[in-house]
Amino acid sequence: MGVDISDLVEAKKVTLEQLTGRSIAIDAFNTLYQFISMIRQPDGTPLMDRDGRVTSHLSGLFYRTVALLEIGIKPAYVFDGKPPELKKKTIEARKAAKIEAEVEWKKALEEGDMKRALSKATRTARLTSEMIEESLSLLDALGVPWFRAPSEGEAQMSHMARKGDVWAGASQDFDAILFGTPTLVRNLTLAGKRRLPSGKTVDVSPEIVTMGEVLSELQVSREQLVDMGVLIGTDFNDGVRGIGPKKALALIRKFGNIEGVLAEGKVAVPEEYREVRRIFLEPEVDDSYKLDWRRADSESVRRLLCDRHGFSVDRVDSVLQRVASSENSRKQRNLDTWT
Repeated sequence: MGVDISDLVEAKKVTLEQLTGRSIAIDAFNTLYQFISMIRQPDGTPLMDRDGRVTSHLSGLFYRTVALLEIGIKPAYVFDGKPPELKKKTIEARKAAKIEAEVEWKKALEEGDMKRALSKATRTARLTSEMIEESLSLLDALGVPWFRAPSEGEAQMSHMARKGDVWAGASQDFDAILFGTPTLVRNLTLAGKRRLPSGKTVDVSPEIVTMGEVLSELQVSREQLVDMGVLIGTDFNDGVRGIGPKKALALIRKFGNIEGVLAEGKVAVPEEYREVRRIFLEPEVDDSYKLDWRRADSESVRRLLCDRHGFSVDRVDSVLQRVASSENSRKQRNLDTWT
């Protein structure tokens, strides 16, 4: 889930159309987990093909990506690599939570409580290696660039944005700001509503968070924001009991950094704070990525979605045609501008 600083951050709401022409690096795992969690039948069962293989990730990735392309947004997906050693505890805790949710899901189904079943099912999402490889194949077929990060995808995404190779990074997690993303796009979706794990729906719209405004509003440096994250709790360490975003901000403003908090002697600062700092401030990144957007290979898309998984040929072709038409329209407008 990343660092929760939502109460301290003010985002600017935008429309997708306002992002036309922008290149955006997208946290792929964050996005795929959304699809696997939320694209489900009323009883919580994920979308499957005739052979019982989950297709929620492919459905979400296809329709979301082509919708962005149709608007004129240039997406590039960044996939996680090897997680830092400190993340193992979080990963194991998530696995345990999924197992528990599966038990509760099946119990709700047996009791005929579909609302509770759907709520529990959304917490069971698993992203397998096969799902990842299929997602990469689909992106290749769509002509959309992707890249495997050496470690954390958000760190790589942030690196690409800081270099100016993409305009922004997209993720739901505020970790992206701690990793140094200058401009973060949240809710990069067409849906006006999002279903929460509780079953309730909330209104959502794309929004932009800029690191400069966050630091200015909180009156802290990025290094101090990372120290706040350590006190609150991150994917790489447990936070300090009783310290939330507001208290962490007050402590860092008062003492300057974690060393100052530690010297005061009243807060049990996480022992691994230096290593967590390095993960955020000196992350493992790679410059070998290539950003090359190409026309979709319709036949390759059909082979994967329609031939392999039984998607509707007519519907897939209709969506691809819309993308091609929008690309041709933009090219014509560009030509008209110069004539």
